[in-house]
Amino acid sequence: MTTVVAGVLAGGAVSASGPLAQTSPPLMSEAAVRLVAYDSCPAALTGFRDAASAVVSAYGFAQQGRPGIDARTGVELSSPGAVEDRSSGQKSADQGFSTTNRHEAGADEPDLVKNDGKRLVSIVGGKLRVIDVASAKVTGTLELPDGPATQLLTHGDRALVMTSGVSLAQPRVAPREDWPTGSAKLVLVDLSGAPKILGSLDVDGSYVDARQVGGVARVVVRSMPRLPFAYPDGKLSAEQALRRNQDVVRDSAIGDWLPRYRLSTSDGETSGQLVDCAKVSRPGRFSGGSMLTVLTLPLDKPLGKGDPVTVAADGNTVYGNEKSLYVADDQWPRAVPLRGGAEVAPQPEPRTQVHQFSVEGAAPPKYLASGQVPGALLNQYSLSEHNGNLRIATTLTRGGAQPRQVPDSQSAVTVLARQGDKLAEIGKVDGLGKGERIYAVRFFGDTGYVVTFRQTDPLYTLDLSDPRRPRAVGELKITGYSAYLHRAGDGRLIGVGQEASDQGRTLGTQVSLFDVADRANPRRIAQRHLPGAFSEAEFDPHAFLYWEQSGLLVLPVSRGWAAPRGDRALPPAGGALVLRLGGGTVAEVGQVAHPQDRSAGSDASVRRSLVAAGSLWTLSAAGVKRQDLNSLADQSWIPFS
Repeated sequence: MTTVVAGVLAGGAVSASGPLAQTSPPLMSEAAVRLVAYDSCPAALTGFRDAASAVVSAYGFAQQGRPGIDARTGVELSSPGAVEDRSSGQKSADQGFSTTNRHEAGADEPDLVKNDGKRLVSIVGGKLRVIDVASAKVTGTLELPDGPATQLLTHGDRALVMTSGVSLAQPRVAPREDWPTGSAKLVLVDLSGAPKILGSLDVDGSYVDARQVGGVARVVVRSMPRLPFAYPDGKLSAEQALRRNQDVVRDSAIGDWLPRYRLSTSDGETSGQLVDCAKVSRPGRFSGGSMLTVLTLPLDKPLGKGDPVTVAADGNTVYGNEKSLYVADDQWPRAVPLRGGAEVAPQPEPRTQVHQFSVEGAAPPKYLASGQVPGALLNQYSLSEHNGNLRIATTLTRGGAQPRQVPDSQSAVTVLARQGDKLAEIGKVDGLGKGERIYAVRFFGDTGYVVTFRQTDPLYTLDLSDPRRPRAVGELKITGYSAYLHRAGDGRLIGVGQEASDQGRTLGTQVSLFDVADRANPRRIAQRHLPGAFSEAEFDPHAFLYWEQSGLLVLPVSRGWAAPRGDRALPPAGGALVLRLGGGTVAEVGQVAHPQDRSAGSDASVRRSLVAAGSLWTLSAAGVKRQDLNSLADQSWIPFS
């Protein structure tokens, strides 16, 4: 699983008076992207201090500032808006049950529920529950310590649960109460009988993502230095806070920078510094404001520290397959203060940096190469490795626009090839969706699909058979957009997103079926629109189920604020819509709703749908419902009370 992408963006040149002026940000050299390991703790501490002194502000580091506030100036920033997307490989034609919808079939992804055909292991509602498929009963429950469970992975009779908690290592002076520090907590659970905890690992920071190949999980954690920064208030001016924070960086110790851990097992408890200084790497240029650590955890072994590999960089997107792990970062450049701090220069273009690691067996990730491309990612589906090359889709904006503003933008797909320790550009197709941004990306073999949107939705088809000369070969313009794309057999593509007016105003969830057999002439051949609705699958594809054996498509769908009252075309609030694809049509089979026990206060909104033992299973925090896979006749209801 793997690595981190570092991105330090240079600000534009500005004038202290008169109209703002900006030059294009200087391109970073390959040396600025490649990772270099520190050889000692003194060298690491010097590197951290030097990097941080250039970016520390009156509000600490940009990443530690208030959400939506520029760390240097205190100026409110518009949100770039992130859309989380995931993807495919839900079933094998002969296994008879669905698995987590994931990007690459060989790399499992954490989710709210796991299905092996005999049992469902769920943390919907924050408590681990084991549901026996044959008896349709809950056979075990487990309260998880220190914070709500967020995701899990399973292998055999083991589950690795990711939870959030409070940091175990506080700075020498407590931070402001409204900016608490946190920790990522990993809990290993034995499922062979009544579920029980085998061990837990707390690591400073926040959980980013994870991938699992075979029985080995690799978990990415992002941590911040534990420094007692000051902030402007009634007693300190911005200038005074800045000087104090510069002193804090100068006087810091190595223990303030590196993440700490606490490991609890049946053998006792250990704690301390998570990673040795010699196992910390850095890009040629970095901010000093965050660390990315990749933990390697074989799920069939006792829980340990995870043989950590740490990079002094930031990262927000993880993509992996059975051989490689990529961590990418498209750090949005912060506003640059002018002299006196009264004005702010336009933002330069973002650039995405990516690091590639090899993942084999239970060994820790091995660094391979790094590269960078102009523009910002949408999500992990913007990345795809094929025949040894990495395809990466980005939206480029100029003039300081965030992705959702896009006054001057276009999108591109760049092909990178590994040349030594560099990911070098060998091909590119650009000019996609001028004035728009990417809303969905999928790559299948030598073909790519890119959806851009502002008012109408161009679906671009790309021919990537020659990686040195990728081409856009087809374009389909329709209203609305697809936020997630999924293959529906040869020559067919499912799109889940929003319908929109001619002016770009969203009107509710739509499911589209595209005929893409002729890449030069993509067509939409069927559509289903639910006015005023939205679906979790639009931003988290783990909520998407397509059971290809019978053409069944299941989406959780909820009523939006603009949903027409009394519209029977919409499922109940928090329900699921069941469709069937066949013969070029999208037909409604029915709707699923869970009973709401208001006295228990549980949320009956459907979160996930699965297939097991010939039945459709839907999960909410209120319970599990089992229905006939063809007729949707109710078979059982398992409350979680």
